[in-house]
Amino acid sequence: MPKANELKRGMIIEFDGVPHAVKSVDCKSPSSRGASTYYKIRYNNLQTGMKRDESHKAEEMLKEADCQRVKVSFSYMDGDNYVFMDNEDYSQHSLSKDDLGDQVGYITEGMEEITALLLEGNIIGVVLPSTVSLEVTDTAPRLKGASATNRNKPATLSTGIEVQVPEYLETGEIIKVNTGTGKFMSRDNE
Repeated sequence: MPKANELKRGMIIEFDGVPHAVKSVDCKSPSSRGASTYYKIRYNNLQTGMKRDESHKAEEMLKEADCQRVKVSFSYMDGDNYVFMDNEDYSQHSLSKDDLGDQVGYITEGMEEITALLLEGNIIGVVLPSTVSLEVTDTAPRLKGASATNRNKPATLSTGIEVQVPEYLETGEIIKVNTGTGKFMSRDNE
């Protein structure tokens, strides 16, 4: 049973017997002494798709939903559905673009290391690796002497998402992006 301060995006928590996926976690620290830290959490009901906002104290215990975790890899797109293949028995599971939400921007062709969450044999969500490597497809040209300053510029990546990157990066470079925050981490030197 995780505490509220241990929750991360993609975890599945149970409320009233219904599984809810953690979509965002926002920490609220009080300004006065002696008050406890609150975590404002946005959940998505996995049966109805409705959003639910809850506030929890840091030490509050929550019940994790009893779902099966299976390693899968992204195979292909079928219309608006993303099809994932089980790495052990090669069965296929599909999720719609709407069900994946903003995770769509981090999924690339043949991507492995994805964990599928199954409830009663049906896929209810996926947990992506903490970082992914994506190619910069469009950004402003490199400025001479840009490494001396700590400024950022927008860059469009191969999946279509836009992130802020340092000015010294150029189009065609491969970068690592944090899937939890959507922020640039480093160049991918592999």
